Amino acid sequence: MINSETSKNISLFIIVIAFFVFIYGTTEAIHIVNKTQVSTSDGIYTSYVTTSNAIEKKAYNLTKTCDSKICKVQKLLDFTSNIPYQTNTFQHNSPQKTIQKNYGDCDDKSNLLVSMLHALRIKAYFVLVPKHIFVIVPLETEELAGRKALWLKGRKYYILESTAKGSSIGFPLHYPLDKIEAIVEPFSNKKLDIRHLEYKL
Repeated sequence: MINSETSKNISLFIIVIAFFVFIYGTTEAIHIVNKTQVSTSDGIYTSYVTTSNAIEKKAYNLTKTCDSKICKVQKLLDFTSNIPYQTNTFQHNSPQKTIQKNYGDCDDKSNLLVSMLHALRIKAYFVLVPKHIFVIVPLETEELAGRKALWLKGRKYYILESTAKGSSIGFPLHYPLDKIEAIVEPFSNKKLDIRHLEYKL
């Protein structure tokens, strides 16, 4: 028979364990939110990037004939920009869903593009402007010498516009620099310092 003192101690132990599980779960939930959400003037932007095997396989299949990073980026951009543009009023699609449904808005298509670039270990960032999002990639190549890019701390970042069908790396910037609200590393959700951002050759 378990006496009342032992029973109390077991109950107290269970309560303490439950408390620590609750604290851990809450901390993890906050961490996940911090890694996926960015506040903007339009509200909260939520990242849906993924590292899934399906997206990795898709990225490799699309670029298997490429022998350069430029070719890989352009192939992924071609695939994404050719998915029909359609706004999603009530929900955002994951990269896999965007492929399956064969439509998406700027959020869906940018998340898909960044996820595929990430699968090929090509760095990419989200650029948040009012009511829109696009992607930039840091590339150093003479092939793009005649195209303007966003410059940040002496490095060139070329625009990828996932909503412009058939567009090329180095899509023109259609927003004043002061309308760029944030440039975000999509997997850590870290904002880059954009105080000295320029747009030039």
